[in-house]
Amino acid sequence: MAPEASPHAAPAGAAGRPPADGSYAGDLTPTEAWELLGADERAVLVDVRTDAEWAYVGVPDPSSVGRPLLTVEWQHFPTGERNPSFLAELVDAGVAEGAPLVFLCRSGVRSVGAAQAATTAGLGPAYNVLDGFEGPTDEAGHRGSRGWRADGLPWRQG
Repeated sequence: MAPEASPHAAPAGAAGRPPADGSYAGDLTPTEAWELLGADERAVLVDVRTDAEWAYVGVPDPSSVGRPLLTVEWQHFPTGERNPSFLAELVDAGVAEGAPLVFLCRSGVRSVGAAQAATTAGLGPAYNVLDGFEGPTDEAGHRGSRGWRADGLPWRQG
């Protein structure tokens, strides 16, 4: 599976700013992502975790702001192999040209790769959600103190 830290992750306080290399539109905190989804009727939340994560951990639920949730694996479980049809699946799901794409994974690492790939393909603007759905592991090796769920944003069990 993907590593837990990324050289591409934004430093603290860099939410909303694009990375220096311009490889995607920028990083958003979970709350900023939620605000974008509520403010832009074209915005789409894309959960790039695996089918197993959606089923057993849960998924974000943007339905209360009338936004869809797309679930498109960036990597396949259990091999960690990159999904070769990732971009085709986004397009097949009806992602509109110029629609803001908000990518979310478990901890904000895989979603950087997804945002970069979408940007390279001319989709987006593409954003990464910092800390993802569950956040990084804490000193005890547990997740959940940061991220979408910890920020109290809507979600449902898979």
